[in-house]
Amino acid sequence: MSKSAISAVLGLLAVGILFAQEIAGRPQPTLTPQDSGTKNALISVSAVNARVAWACGRKGTFTVTKDGGKTWKAGTVSGAETLEFRDVQAVSDKVAYLLSIGDHPTDFRIYKTTDSGATWTMQFQNQRPKAFYDCFAFWTPTRGIVSSDSVDGVFPGLLATDGKTWRDISARLPPALPGEGSFASSGTCVATEGEKNAWIATGNSSMARILATKDGGDTWKAYNTPLESAPGAGAFTVGFRDKRNGMLGGGSLDPKHSGNAAAAVSHDGGKTWTITNPPPVTGAIYGLSYVSAGKDGRDLARAVVVTANQGGTAWTPDEGATWFKLPDVSGYWGVTFVDKTGWLVGTDGRILRVSF
Repeated sequence: MSKSAISAVLGLLAVGILFAQEIAGRPQPTLTPQDSGTKNALISVSAVNARVAWACGRKGTFTVTKDGGKTWKAGTVSGAETLEFRDVQAVSDKVAYLLSIGDHPTDFRIYKTTDSGATWTMQFQNQRPKAFYDCFAFWTPTRGIVSSDSVDGVFPGLLATDGKTWRDISARLPPALPGEGSFASSGTCVATEGEKNAWIATGNSSMARILATKDGGDTWKAYNTPLESAPGAGAFTVGFRDKRNGMLGGGSLDPKHSGNAAAAVSHDGGKTWTITNPPPVTGAIYGLSYVSAGKDGRDLARAVVVTANQGGTAWTPDEGATWFKLPDVSGYWGVTFVDKTGWLVGTDGRILRVSF
């Protein structure tokens, strides 16, 4: 099929989706399918603004747009063709970071590009047996933090302050519960806010917790959450719109507990959490993103979009008091927004632009 034909089909799909929303009378966003340039599954997505976004996924794949998603340029990181990229941090149209996983300890790596993906530098390669690095998040283009599942009661987290060197901060993090860890489901098990606030969502143990810092990772505290936690279950994803107000999403990967998808909100910086009304998705919430934290988006300051892979996608205008399901939108792992414009990424290289 020619590029013009593909564009026409995508345009018709977008119009059809919008029409279906209008006749339903619901305040739904506009959904526009886009061509990612790859058929490999995409797992995480990060946006710089309404024009620039990066996504990543299986078989060492990344893809980047510089024109709001009209075109995406996909590529593969040399030497990482057999790995899965579970997280991406977009800095600009030229600069981005990737976090990989694999079958061996040394497959957990951090790569950085400064030339729009033409070349990549490996900044970190794990040497610690049993470590499993799930997600990372950044305060600035050079200051970031990485979370790992626990190893022998310790979280082997990493911290960078210069955009190059990743230091072990396991001694600073709280002791882990037996089997406690995070979920590398969309690159959103860690969230940062402001200059020094960060939160790590955990599960897979007797309690789903939030590990929180207010000083850039120097000291941490652990807080219990009401989300279900067990092997394969817990808190998968976290986001904060400011230093006090945030949302947590999770559930269970066990098909027998497909009805356990849940979300919770905090209004005190993650110390306490309250379960929201049930989101209209199943399984586990893989990723979530606040729609707008900008000054021009005050009307959507409490709006959050959640995605649960095959369990569907939904959004809430009021942090979980009311929910709207996005019809026929499933198979998406990751979600990101920058001031009312966002993207969903998922299976078979699919990308969906979401506009409020």
